[in-house]
Amino acid sequence: MQRSKNDVWVGLFVLLGAAAILFLALQSANLLSLSFDSSYKVTAKFDNIGGLKARAAVKSAGVVVGRVDSIVFDDKGFQAKVVLAMQNRYAFPKDSSLKILTSGLLGEQYIGIEAGADEKNLAAGDMIKQTQSAVVLENLISQFLYSKAADSSAPSGTNGKK
Repeated sequence: MQRSKNDVWVGLFVLLGAAAILFLALQSANLLSLSFDSSYKVTAKFDNIGGLKARAAVKSAGVVVGRVDSIVFDDKGFQAKVVLAMQNRYAFPKDSSLKILTSGLLGEQYIGIEAGADEKNLAAGDMIKQTQSAVVLENLISQFLYSKAADSSAPSGTNGKK
């Protein structure tokens, strides 16, 4: 009888540990968030979102003020339409701007919001017009290589003599 009682406690402890590990894995991968704060949704359009994913953070001054709710392709304007769920306790002016930024050199991408100066604040359903697309590392490298190739093929001229 004592052995089966210990087996139940050990099994319960192992089950609780497995649930804790699953919770931490989902939380660290940004697949789960336990936020009970109410939010309002605003949209923005970007030419290139890079590797931005749904549930990515929206940060202002390094503080998470919202999350990316959804990303869809707008086939009329040929842009990515991003819906943001902003926490109600944070109010931003209507002329705020958005940038897609990267944590570190090759880290995850998030949206940075910079407050504007308008007296009216963003409300549910508003569209943020001032956006800056993601910087794609491959495009930067190809531009650099192309400019170096163009510089090397240019005539050297008179070698600085007049």
